[in-house]
Amino acid sequence: MKKFLIPIMVIAIIVALYEQVNAEKNVYVMVVAIVVFMFGMMQLSAKTPSKNQDNEDENV
Repeated sequence: MKKFLIPIMVIAIIVALYEQVNAEKNVYVMVVAIVVFMFGMMQLSAKTPSKNQDNEDENV
């Protein structure tokens, strides 16, 4: 899944930057690119364990 998400996120960043440089900015393309990037970041960071996970287990 990680091999699939990272290229899609890079493409979304490139599209967003390309739209930012254009004279005619398409807001919808920018919003979709940002949403795709944020969704990818959410999926990648969901697999990262919490730093305080051990502390939370002990408090329960």
